[in-house]
Amino acid sequence: MEAELERKLEALLFVADEPMSVVTLATALGAPVPAVRQSIERLVEDYDGVCPSGVRRGFELREVGGGWRLYVREQFDDVVRELVLEQNPSKLSQAALETLAVIAYKQPISRGQIASIRAVNVDSVVRTLVSRGLITEAYTDSETGAIHFATTDLLLTQLGINSLDELPQISPLLDDGAEGFDGVA
Repeated sequence: MEAELERKLEALLFVADEPMSVVTLATALGAPVPAVRQSIERLVEDYDGVCPSGVRRGFELREVGGGWRLYVREQFDDVVRELVLEQNPSKLSQAALETLAVIAYKQPISRGQIASIRAVNVDSVVRTLVSRGLITEAYTDSETGAIHFATTDLLLTQLGINSLDELPQISPLLDDGAEGFDGVA
């Protein structure tokens, strides 16, 4: 019974294009949440080579963005990078990456604030990021009418992280590394 549940979980996770919560998986399988949670734990151990087989797989089952999803292990990124880039050549421009970084580290942030930091017009870049689902309108300032933007769960999923707290610290990238993003140590 446990093995059958694990195989069904693998099938669902194999086709999932976004993280799936334990509750979603349990509902899809008509199985109790605790049984699904235990099966996920066993699969994680199996893929990590902790189980009796001792074989560490080239992929891992990772909890990201409030759910579970299969990912290529980091050490094999170079093996699949070329194939993935050939299949999906639409990359973000340098301007889009810079704008996305500003939003990720300073959110919620208005278009004007982003433009002030980047010292360029960011209207089209912001539209692109919204259309790709990487950022969203967080709220509109009642006094100024400015729309403030924030990153989405899709960005977390694409980066393979659970929260923005896992973003690298930006301080080491600054001149002497002593100041934070806002110039405060």
